[in-house]
Amino acid sequence: MSSRTTRRITAALLATTATAAALGAGALPAAADSSQQARRSHVVISQVQYDSPGRDDRSNRSLNKEWVEITNEGRRSVNLDGWTLSDEDGHTYTFGHYRLRGHQSVRVHTGENRDRDGHVFQDRRNYVWDNRSDTATLRGDNGRRIDTASWGRGHGHGNSGGHHHR
Repeated sequence: MSSRTTRRITAALLATTATAAALGAGALPAAADSSQQARRSHVVISQVQYDSPGRDDRSNRSLNKEWVEITNEGRRSVNLDGWTLSDEDGHTYTFGHYRLRGHQSVRVHTGENRDRDGHVFQDRRNYVWDNRSDTATLRGDNGRRIDTASWGRGHGHGNSGGHHHR
């Protein structure tokens, strides 16, 4: 083989290797994204207080005793901005700028108040969670289901969240 042919083959191999490296580098953001998705799977609905204690008189105090607790079981913080929490009837709460630190929880209360560390409020004047049967669904900012908790009608019983699906 002539040295000219050898140089052409070497150049072609180098170009192919550079193209493969560039394509591989282009795939890195997708891999980083899937690692973020894996981190998000550590976020769960840990408790549900769907039947506020006492009389259901629709007072703000009673409404705020109805809540869903979201827990980050992982070590890393998760940005909940754009995540949603909804019931079977389509009532949906969308998280604003809220960062849930590792091994921490936030309670999503039904009534009105000022959001603070560990507590956010839907600012509603009616109950959201059905006392007999309902499902709380947590979705990521991309709409992917993260976790659900169901109770009543064969779903499980008690105020601890009932049956979970991830």
